[in-house]
Amino acid sequence: MASRQIQPKRSSRAILSIAGDKSISHRAAIFGSISEGVTTVENFLTSDDCLNTVNAMRMMGVAIEREGATLSITGVGLDGLRVADDVIDVGNSGTGIRLLTGLVAGQKFNTVLTGDASIRRRPMDRIIQPLRQMGATIHGEGGDRLAPLRVTGSSLNGTHYRSPVASAQVKSCVLIAGLYANGETTETEPSLSRDHTERMLMGFGATVTRDGLTVTVAPRPSMRGMRVTVPGDISSAAFFIVAGLILPDAEIVIENVGVNPTRDGIIEALKAMGADITLERERVMGAEPVADLRVKSSELSGAEFGGDLIVRMIDEIPILALAASQASGTTVVRDAEELRVKETDRIATISSELAQLGVQVVPSPDGFTITGKQKVRGGACSSRGDHRIAMTAAVAGLVAETPVTVSEIECIYTSFPTFWEVLSQI
Repeated sequence: MASRQIQPKRSSRAILSIAGDKSISHRAAIFGSISEGVTTVENFLTSDDCLNTVNAMRMMGVAIEREGATLSITGVGLDGLRVADDVIDVGNSGTGIRLLTGLVAGQKFNTVLTGDASIRRRPMDRIIQPLRQMGATIHGEGGDRLAPLRVTGSSLNGTHYRSPVASAQVKSCVLIAGLYANGETTETEPSLSRDHTERMLMGFGATVTRDGLTVTVAPRPSMRGMRVTVPGDISSAAFFIVAGLILPDAEIVIENVGVNPTRDGIIEALKAMGADITLERERVMGAEPVADLRVKSSELSGAEFGGDLIVRMIDEIPILALAASQASGTTVVRDAEELRVKETDRIATISSELAQLGVQVVPSPDGFTITGKQKVRGGACSSRGDHRIAMTAAVAGLVAETPVTVSEIECIYTSFPTFWEVLSQI
């Protein structure tokens, strides 16, 4: 297994560019494939996860050409997909398997979807239940809770699904299936999850309406290919935002970052802790708000986070934990039990791996407590196969007393293949 050693830094000045947004890249590949005409996707995230979604669409008969980070997709329309000649393997992508299951549920053919060991442990009953409510035929392992998923193409009916969890993956699965349903499909969630699906579907020509926490999609839209420019991924930018805050004598500019209000919880949380973060050149790129982020070294203070804000920064909580360790006072994260069913049990993994570097985290069933300021001692830790843990540990190495060695770093390529290149710039 691969490892990398990170040397401590004492200051930084850098202008950084971040890889394309993973969530938006997945959706662009899928929606371009089921539209009529050509879709061009620029700044597509060429990570393992997103390329597995591209491969899935190719397996179902879509011509997709890639040159660097640009895709050219010749769409086949809503009814142009064909049966894959093998099992579709999404690798490590929870977004991929859940969105693709919604897509194939209403087709006229059968599909089997699977993923790596991590994916086969993650809960799939949260999408099986609403799809069955629409008339889908789906079977999984472990009492129909786990992948592999065997999907028998079925005639779907529109429904109103009231989701017990605020999950963009669940919502997107339901809305995508709703494109093929008889009648409108509606989903209500307990708090607002990221809304990239709704924004992009409207851009491709679908009819999507929202009323508070309820979103409805009309069936059988006429979707046309378009040009999609993917903004930088705020989840990837978060590692360098925190690096700029906790390094002494640092000023870092991160260009072209997506600041969708359903995704910017990490900025709100860090500002509540006293972070010096300025949004510059705010603009709209396609349907998504974008800005350059200027980050300066800051004296952070502990704070308490819970409720709806957690949904808006669920993927950034590992790096928030590192920021909390460098803040004065106590930071409490609660209502984050969703972390238990990510690539790892992230509450447990954050606690165990930061402890290897001398940082004490007190876990709870739905979060953790960290009291700072703590010294990052340095040493060795493992990602446990979780890309966000690996990158958090790497950033910890920048402020450690001695070098930090992170093992099992291959997982970073699932979401941020240029991470080490960007890290080297600071």
